[in-house]
Order: sequence, then structure tokens, then C-alpha cells
Amino acid sequence: MNSTCSSLALCPQNDKQSEVFFDTSMLQEQENFPTEFLWPHRDLAYSQDELKEPLVDLKGFLNGDEEATNLAATQIRTACLNHGFFQVSNHGVDIEIIRAAHDQMDAFFKLPVKKKLSFRRKPGSICGYSGAHADRYSSKLPWKETLSFGHNHAHGAELDVVNYFKSVLGNDFEEAGVIYQNYSEAMENLAIVIMELLSISLGIDRSHYRKFFEDGNSIMRCNYYPVCRDPGLTLGTGPHCDPTSLTILHQDQVGGLQVFANNKWQAIKPRHEAFVINIGDTFMALSNGIYKSCLHRAVVNKDNVRKSLAYFVSPKEDKVVRPPQDLMEMEKSRKYPDFTWSSFLEFTQKHYRADVTTLQSFIDWFLSTKKHVKY
Repeated sequence: MNSTCSSLALCPQNDKQSEVFFDTSMLQEQENFPTEFLWPHRDLAYSQDELKEPLVDLKGFLNGDEEATNLAATQIRTACLNHGFFQVSNHGVDIEIIRAAHDQMDAFFKLPVKKKLSFRRKPGSICGYSGAHADRYSSKLPWKETLSFGHNHAHGAELDVVNYFKSVLGNDFEEAGVIYQNYSEAMENLAIVIMELLSISLGIDRSHYRKFFEDGNSIMRCNYYPVCRDPGLTLGTGPHCDPTSLTILHQDQVGGLQVFANNKWQAIKPRHEAFVINIGDTFMALSNGIYKSCLHRAVVNKDNVRKSLAYFVSPKEDKVVRPPQDLMEMEKSRKYPDFTWSSFLEFTQKHYRADVTTLQSFIDWFLSTKKHVKY
């Protein structure tokens, strides 16, 4: 490590490369907190309130119980009309799969910085390692590390996660690849359940969204939030709305996920065997704006590392994002034009940092590049 690098521990790997690294062991030892990690006061507003989002029991739906299905759909509708967040229990995902996926994070994120950087995400790509997103931004950096990879829903893409781990991370991570393959497939199955309930809750053909996403390419991300000595100055993830369709999150018991609802930040309580579900911008467009993509963030902890597993459900890249016809028959007008998921994904990866206005900013940009678009 270059001993002459700046006081940030966000330093070039060598004189020939501009890439930077995120080394919290160095950052913790420095006298002053680096300005690159400082966030505006409005984003750091503190609250001890807890969101009263519904805990939706999926057991009845999975068993074909019509009354329980209607109750679950009603709970989901209420949440999605207000803030877009709910949790699910009795979801059918083996707790051992969840535990193994969390355990594998330690093995990866405790690797030497140089080793992790050899797996770093390339510009414009969603796959690979990122430390504080320092390769993309120079200010308001998040106090976190991530490892992201894709998961193809298509039946001909078996073991795509295993193959990614073996080809990119090497044979030492084959076991991790198997574990995350199993986890991703479990998330895909859970996504099918949630999509069907979303359809029911909107009063449309219950198979519509399930079919729309059945050949999708989702994104799996491991989030690792190191201990931070000054948690009141920075954020693990800044305020944003997810540009994807649906997020299925499992957070550990440290907690840190917060949602901006009713004009204040409110915490999402960690539940060991539950998943947090939230609507993303793309699904907001698929529902013609009926269901909300909500602003949320992650705070960091002074004493404990926090970990979470996020599965971002996405359609196939060339799928046209438009509300189903039976929903539009109930609506008076379209709120968003047709667009492809690939165009929105590219916008967020290359042109725009996700925030509360991501979808509208994309639509404005999209319409400026297209003539005679009707919606």
C-alpha cells in the first residue's frame, strides 16, 4: 500500500491507475473524517420512529387458501398505495439457505483490499465488487462495500451464478457460487409469489406480472457496511428509490434500513425469518403510478458490522415496460411512456445517480431523445 497517499484511504492503487480503494482500517485511524463521505444535513436527519409496515403471512396463499390470499393481497395493496414497503413471513425459503448466504459474505469482504479490487465492477456493469462506489463518484460516498452479480430466470441459464463465481472469482469461491445460486433461485421463486399477489391486489389477471418476469435478468447484491466511528456524519446508502422492479431484502439483526414515509425517516425492524419487500421505479411504471417507489436509505453503526442480501427483480432487458391492458381499462390516462428496462438500466449506470426523482429524470431524458412518443 502506498504510504504517501492522501489522508482518505481512498487512494490510487499505483501511479498508473486512477482507480481508488476503500480501506476502513485506515479510515478509522485517521484524525479527521474524510469529506468525501460527508452527507448533507437534510439527508442525515435522525429519527427513532419505526415504520408500521404490514407483516404479510404467505402460508395461506402458498396453500391455496382463498381467504388468506385475499387478506395478503389487501395488506400488500395498502402498503403499496402508501409507501411501497412490507415484510413477508412463512415464505417457504429455507432458513439455512439464508444463513449460508450471510456467512459467505464474511469470507469475501474480509479478503485483502487488493484481492477484492481484482474483482471490481467495470464501468457501466452491474457485476463485481465496489468499495464505497469510489470508482463512480467523488462526493457523498456510501460507507459500504458491495458484491453484485446477475441471475437469469430463463430455464436454459442454469448455474449462471456458479459459473460467474468460478470464472471471475476463481475455484476457491465455487462453494460460494453454489450457495448464492441456491439463494438466487429461492429469491426468484419468492418473486413469483409476490408478483402474483401484486396482480391480485391490483385487480388484474393474477398471472400477468408472473409471466412478464419469468424470463427476467435479476441482480443479486451482497451489502457489507463496516463499523464507522462517526455514524452521524455519513450513510451506508444514501436516500434513493430503487430503479428496478421489486427488491427482496434480508437484513441481519443489526438494523439500519430506513424509509421516508409521512414526512419523516422511519426504521424497518429486522425480523430474523422475514424478508423486506419494496416496490421499485420500474414496477411503479408497470402499475401506471398506482403503487409507489419509496425513498429509503441505510445508516451505519458505530459498534457492529451490518450485512444485507438484496435481490433486485428485473425483467428481461428488451422487455417493454408498460402497464397491463386490463389495468389501463380502469385508468384514464398513461403516466409514463413505453420504455425498455435496458434503457432505464443504462441511464442509472452511466448517466444518473439514483435518488427520489430517478424515474422522472429518466422519462424527461428519454422523451428528449425520442420524437413523437405517445402515451
